Amino acid sequence: MIRLYILAGFSCLFLMMHLNGNLNKYINTKYAYLSESAIVLLVTLFVFEFIRLYAKEREANRRKTKELLGDEKVGGDDHAAHGHNHAHTHGHSHSHDSHDRDHEHHLHHAHHDHDHHGHSHDEPIRWKRYLGYGILIFPLITGFFLPVQTLDSSFVKAKGFSFPNFDASADNPGFHQFLKPDTSVFYGKQGYAKVSKKELEEFSNMKNVELNDINYLKGLESIYNYPTTFTGRTVSFDGFIYKGEQVEGNHYFVFRFGFIHCVADSGVFGMLVNFPSDATFHDDDWVHVTGKLNWTFYQPFKQTIPELTVEKWNSIPKPKDPYVYRA
Repeated sequence: MIRLYILAGFSCLFLMMHLNGNLNKYINTKYAYLSESAIVLLVTLFVFEFIRLYAKEREANRRKTKELLGDEKVGGDDHAAHGHNHAHTHGHSHSHDSHDRDHEHHLHHAHHDHDHHGHSHDEPIRWKRYLGYGILIFPLITGFFLPVQTLDSSFVKAKGFSFPNFDASADNPGFHQFLKPDTSVFYGKQGYAKVSKKELEEFSNMKNVELNDINYLKGLESIYNYPTTFTGRTVSFDGFIYKGEQVEGNHYFVFRFGFIHCVADSGVFGMLVNFPSDATFHDDDWVHVTGKLNWTFYQPFKQTIPELTVEKWNSIPKPKDPYVYRA
């Protein structure tokens, strides 16, 4: 029965994510069909499990009814035959009493040993089963009762946004996803070169590179991959402000949290922005910036990174969906 409740719980949880619009907090919405398939599969398994339990309970009730009817019949036959068998049984009962007691004593010990043996084997199995149920129930409890948290600068601070290594790790591509979206770890060397050149064609002919919610990650990756192509061009995009301890003067990072596939490989992506001297911001302020793209050697990272020199900017409200996704 617990399995039935677990299947129903996960079905409702995935369905709730779709209905309340929170699915994009967990995965790239391009892969929404996976959760839809999961809902269909879970509902199908729920139906089969329900039918199995119903058939099992029905069979148990049928067997119980049959046993009760059998006991009533045996009881009636025994009463009718009691007079006939009494004399015969009385004559032989004394000769068999000792044998029967020995036989019952032997059966009692055998039954006791069997119970003890079964108990020692059932306990570990039962413990493992309950542990498995607990592992499955935990995400249901958190999914239903804990609010969905939107990523912001507090997550950047908690993670220790100090850029210890600018290189992405092929073994753990999500761990170092910052500033530059890097999908190279999902392709072979030749495959990635082909994909990146194809995506470059989408932006290389733009005099003014406008990064929006749809093309943000692709465009930003092209800028990082082909710096000379975009140097001196006008670039504009939306993002939230993050000052950080390593940024001085009127330089701020402007970021968007993005999902390449899901939250496991999510990252904070953007660039260093040089604002006018009269601009003052707080972390998590949302802005739209437009400026000229150049490159600078940033000592804390020991890397050359893009720097946008702002020509104009304006404050904007936080978007309904603050995330961007890899198209």
